[in-house]
Amino acid sequence: MTIKPDVQINLTKEQYKTLVEMIYLGRWMANAIRPKTIKKYDDMEQHVFSFTKQAGLQDCVDYDAKMKMYFTLREFEETVVLPLKEDYDDYTFWDELIHRLAWRDLERKHGPKAQEGTATDEQMREKDALVREYEDELEKNGIDNLEIKNATH
Repeated sequence: MTIKPDVQINLTKEQYKTLVEMIYLGRWMANAIRPKTIKKYDDMEQHVFSFTKQAGLQDCVDYDAKMKMYFTLREFEETVVLPLKEDYDDYTFWDELIHRLAWRDLERKHGPKAQEGTATDEQMREKDALVREYEDELEKNGIDNLEIKNATH
């Protein structure tokens, strides 16, 4: 069995900062919604962050000696990664809402066989038309025209 040596990558300070941003965002996306995080992503973030002082990026990440962990600094989060997270959340919210509403309407009309993976080509065209209708409506009015039937308030 042949064991390959560790991979080494040379990065400029700017490239490394971009890597820190990407590692943070990737770990956040993988773990933010989980009660038990995926350890390999936490570990990779800690490993990459361990080089921030050497790279001169103390304005992005700091080490907590008591916890023996690296953490992103508030200013870094608020100015660099939070705007990216907000853009992502905003886009995925609207996109997911539109597609779920279209699938719901298609299933109401054609039954449970009109679901992703089993819909006919004609049903998919109908779903695409519903998506365009919802996109137009939500672009014009946001959530103002959305109602919950049988709401108790």
